[in-house]
Amino acid sequence: MGMSVSISAATADDAERIFQLQYLCHQSEAELYGDYGLPPLVQTLGELRGELAAGQVLVARLGEEVVGSVRAAVDDAGTARIHGLVVHPRMQRHGLGGRLVTAIEERLAAVGARRYRLAAGHRSEHTLRLCRGLGYETVGTEEAGGRLRLVTLEKAVRAEPLAAAGA
Repeated sequence: MGMSVSISAATADDAERIFQLQYLCHQSEAELYGDYGLPPLVQTLGELRGELAAGQVLVARLGEEVVGSVRAAVDDAGTARIHGLVVHPRMQRHGLGGRLVTAIEERLAAVGARRYRLAAGHRSEHTLRLCRGLGYETVGTEEAGGRLRLVTLEKAVRAEPLAAAGA
């Protein structure tokens, strides 16, 4: 490949590429759960554009290609809900998902987040392992219809940046 992946804020022009990537990435999840009606697979482009306008959205680019994305928003209580993490199948298992989550966490902390929360399907072992490796702990589970049970994970925002902690 020879190119490095960069992470930056998504623009309105990225909506269609994120939409296509989301559809591609969730095919394996749909197969895993036997459910092709998962929310990311039935979300409309208009709904995704609304999320881009309302929250924090990052994309990972390899050259001009969008190869990853993550979305989040902070509520009035300071809880940042992270969702929409997708990484192109050929780029998975190389640390890009962790880089995207860490990058969105930094942006969310800067806008007042006090805790991070995300959810993953109970059979999505790689995603659950990734989140736990980033310090997230399971705080609950809920039935999401069909064969899907969502595992909710959470962690507190660090009180001080790592650089300041060692100074």
